[in-house]
Amino acid sequence: MSTKLQLIFDEAKKARLDNFVSENLEDQTRSQIQRYIKDGNILINNNVAEKTGSKLTKGDVVDITIPDEKPIEAIPQDIPLDVIYEDDDVLVVNKPQGMVVHPAAGHPDHTLVNAILYHSKINDNDILRPGIVHRIDKDTSGLLMVAKDDLAKQSLMKQLKDKTNLREYLAIVHGNFKETNGKINAPIGRSKKDRKKQAVIDDGRSAVTHFTVLEQFDGYSLLKLKLETGRTHQIRVHMKYIGHPVAGDPLYGPKNTLQGHGQFLHAQTLGFEHPRTHKWLEFSVEPPRIFQETLNKLRS
Repeated sequence: MSTKLQLIFDEAKKARLDNFVSENLEDQTRSQIQRYIKDGNILINNNVAEKTGSKLTKGDVVDITIPDEKPIEAIPQDIPLDVIYEDDDVLVVNKPQGMVVHPAAGHPDHTLVNAILYHSKINDNDILRPGIVHRIDKDTSGLLMVAKDDLAKQSLMKQLKDKTNLREYLAIVHGNFKETNGKINAPIGRSKKDRKKQAVIDDGRSAVTHFTVLEQFDGYSLLKLKLETGRTHQIRVHMKYIGHPVAGDPLYGPKNTLQGHGQFLHAQTLGFEHPRTHKWLEFSVEPPRIFQETLNKLRS
C-alpha cells in the first residue's frame, strides 16, 4: 500500500518543486522527497517531474505517491568495533567518524548498533536502538556508553537526565577568542527555516554548553567543550550561534573551511557511575588521525 496526496501551487512567484513539497510534508525529510522525485513518484500536471529543481507556476497540480517504507530491523553484522571497556552491564566504544549510530531511513544497516549486536548480547526490547542511551552525529568521532541490560539502561538514562555523567569534546572552530572559557545557555529546537537543521529558538528545549579555549591559531581555535544537556547537534548549533562554527561542518559552517571528513568534533572523554557497582568510570580517547594531522598543520 502507498499514500497518495495532491497539492495545488497557488503562489504568484515561481518556486522549486522540492522546496514546495518539503514545506507541505513536514513529516518527510528533504532527502526522502528528493528520492520520491528521482523515483518518479511525484507528478506535475500528470507528468512525471523531471528533476528536483523543477519550477512550479501558479495553478500547477502536484500529485505525490509516498510508498510504504520497508520495516527496518537492527541485525548483527560483522563490523570492526573499537571496544574501550566492557563488562556484563555496560560497553564503552570509540565510534569512528563516518559511522551512523543506529539504523534509520537512509541508513538501514552497517551502523554502530549492527556492529554492537554482533559483538555483544544486548537485552533490550528497542529493536532499532538496542542499548543506545545517547548518540553522536555520523561525522563526529568518539566515545559512547552502551547499556547491555535494562538495569544499565535505566541507570545511564537517569544519569543523563540528572546531568551527573561527564561528556567532554574536542573541537576545532573558526575564529579566535578574547576569553579563555565561557558558558552558552541557549534553547535549541528544529529550525523553522530548514527542517534538516536545529537552531537556537525561543521555544526550544534548554541547552547548555561549557567551553574552554585550549589553543589558538591563525583563524581557528581548539576548544574543550563540556555538555550539560544533550540536544541534537547541540555543540554545532551553539558554536554557530556565538559566531565560531565547528570547522569542516557541512551543515552549520561556512564553505571556506578546513578540509577533512566532516566536522572536526570528537567525543574525547566519557564518565559515568557504573549501574551495578556504583563505581565511577572515566575514559578518554585521542581524536582520529585527520583531526591530529590538521592540528599539527595549524600549529606549524
